[in-house]
Amino acid sequence: MKGENLFFPFFMIENKTDDGMKYGLIGKDIGYSFSKEYFEKKFKTLGIDATYENISLNNIAECTSIFENDFNGINVTIPYKEKIIPFLDELSPEAATVGAVNTVKIKGGVKYGYNTDVYGFRQAIKPFFKSHHERAMILGTGGAAKAVNYVLENLGVNVIQISRTKRDSKTFGYEDINENMMSFNGIIVNTSPVGTYPNVEDFPLIPYEYFTEKHLAIDLTYNPLETLFLKKAKAKGAWTMNGLTMLHQQAEEAWKIWNNDEI
Repeated sequence: MKGENLFFPFFMIENKTDDGMKYGLIGKDIGYSFSKEYFEKKFKTLGIDATYENISLNNIAECTSIFENDFNGINVTIPYKEKIIPFLDELSPEAATVGAVNTVKIKGGVKYGYNTDVYGFRQAIKPFFKSHHERAMILGTGGAAKAVNYVLENLGVNVIQISRTKRDSKTFGYEDINENMMSFNGIIVNTSPVGTYPNVEDFPLIPYEYFTEKHLAIDLTYNPLETLFLKKAKAKGAWTMNGLTMLHQQAEEAWKIWNNDEI
């Protein structure tokens, strides 16, 4: 429904883990993340002896010590979804195509990279995607933006990206956004961390006055559940979606990967 968020319950996979399994999330300044709470609740629900840690790294090179610390699986978030790739042994075809990894499976000392953001975003946008959503504007160019771009292009959507630094034929600056760009792009997705807790008073600098009831505004942030970006878009009649459903969906897909004997 308009302005509401969908919730999907846990995927009740058969427990194939051994006692004392170890999982975690690596990123930078990740106190905002719900992943630890989400997985700890899952372990309790399924009666699994497992732990999940939030691990803030100052530099991606620090991940080598994490991989040596008997983890069974790792989630990866901002700003390391692209930077972690050189530290992995193998990539799934989808992760290789997207160029970003948010899930790592460690088996027999081999580190396998996957991208479950693709699955999560695809599932989350399904109830909101309409036939008139032919063009999209993605705010940000990081690892999450790559997954969103991949999904939208596979849905037949023409995509442009907005960056603070990069410029090319499909990438523009925030100062380039005008009424025509807002009008042409029916989907506008914020993949940047702007507006994430604790900086809840921040928002991407775009012309919100051009949002309409035909727009779908998506913010991959889920803390807070409604960012100023979404509030400003909704005030102009736009449909809105936050990142909570995507979080749940990509987490369940990661869980299946970690518990699947196949690579």
